[in-house]
Amino acid sequence: MNRNPHGEIEEIEEEYNYVDAPAWTVDKVAAPQDQRSLFFTQSFPLIAVCWLILLVIMGLRIHFTSESNAKLTAENQQLEILMHLNSTLLAAHENLGRYCNNLTVQFDLLTQNCTVLESKIKDLTAVNQQLTADVQNLTTRSLQLETQRNNLTKQIQNMETNWNKLNVSRAQWSIDAYCPRENNARLCKACQEGWRLNQSTCYVVHDAVSTSGHKTWEEAREVCRRESSDFVIVHNQEEQYALNYYSWFSTLTTGYWIGLRAEGWRWKWIDGSDLTVSHWTPQLPPAADGQCVMSVQNVGWRSVSCAEKKRWICKKKALYV
Repeated sequence: MNRNPHGEIEEIEEEYNYVDAPAWTVDKVAAPQDQRSLFFTQSFPLIAVCWLILLVIMGLRIHFTSESNAKLTAENQQLEILMHLNSTLLAAHENLGRYCNNLTVQFDLLTQNCTVLESKIKDLTAVNQQLTADVQNLTTRSLQLETQRNNLTKQIQNMETNWNKLNVSRAQWSIDAYCPRENNARLCKACQEGWRLNQSTCYVVHDAVSTSGHKTWEEAREVCRRESSDFVIVHNQEEQYALNYYSWFSTLTTGYWIGLRAEGWRWKWIDGSDLTVSHWTPQLPPAADGQCVMSVQNVGWRSVSCAEKKRWICKKKALYV
């Protein structure tokens, strides 16, 4: 297929000379035509070979191009598959990352919950230990109370025995006090020895002349109680007459304690009743706490400090058989 450019120039020159040559030169013109036929005849196998080679090359090119295209197509398909797999893996990786983040958050929350639970367990353990100690203390206290109860039961039994004995003794004392034995016989009286009978009441007057025998309101009342009696209280005129009568040798400063004192800024009798009948001198004083009342014969009642020491009068019911 490739032709020599120099040969082509020579052929063109020969053709030019042939056109311009005279007619008489026929022999000379025919000679180049034979040479070209000879040249073509000689060149045809080479040209055929070249065409054959070209056809082979084109066939191979077409064949390899088809194979290459098939390979490229397959590779493209594989690449698309790989790209799809890659995008799928990327999406899966992102999902896995989010899942891992969620797991991390949940793990942190679980860690915090575990910390809180551990703290609560410690608190509950401390509470349980405290409750155990309290139960032990209560058990010990219960045993102590049981022991005390048993002791109190024994004491109550002893007190009941002693009380029965005391009642017998008191009964005997009452019999001896109110019914003294005289000449192997008993003569009973409404009031015991030293007490004065006034209607249905017995009175005793503690009228010591010396101030050493005087007592405060509380001390004097305690003496009355030991004698199974109490201070004089006045709810009617008859009781006031008796009180005034037994308040002998009294003055404005040396009267006799009676059962009336100030409580809660009110005058109250020792039996809990309020003051209704009054015989004040000169008039009703304010009921200031710490103030008690004494009786002055033929004068009336006076308010003085309960801490002062005065004489006093006790009374109790007379005995009737």
